[in-house]
Amino acid sequence: MPTEQRLIDTVAWVRIENGRILCARPKGKDVFYIPGGKREGAETDRQTLLREIEEELTVALLPESVVHVGTYEAEIPDAIVRMACYTADYTGTLAVSSEIEETAWFTYADRPHVPPVDQLLFDDLLADGLLAAHPDSTN
Repeated sequence: MPTEQRLIDTVAWVRIENGRILCARPKGKDVFYIPGGKREGAETDRQTLLREIEEELTVALLPESVVHVGTYEAEIPDAIVRMACYTADYTGTLAVSSEIEETAWFTYADRPHVPPVDQLLFDDLLADGLLAAHPDSTN
């Protein structure tokens, strides 16, 4: 009987401005991710999203503005990553926290620089006309 793969269950904030999506690179990592993270205990997606984004980017998401835009799954060695994606408005000024080395605004051309599950989101955002194909294009 095959062993069941471990599930890494994450929640992510999809913030798009001018055809570019906000990505963050955690300290000690060389890969950028869609901001967000794993739930703690019995947290809901919304609770996880609000906590993680405040911890990572020092802004407060407005709970009433949170909208689910899709859930993606991709295999990595020894696990499956599930990423529930949400848009939301925020208050405050985007800034990196002690957990984050840097942020960047990516276009579809930057797709190779994010993990497989994030790449699936990039594909849908491009298809929906929300993500610019490359830095000198507009959506």
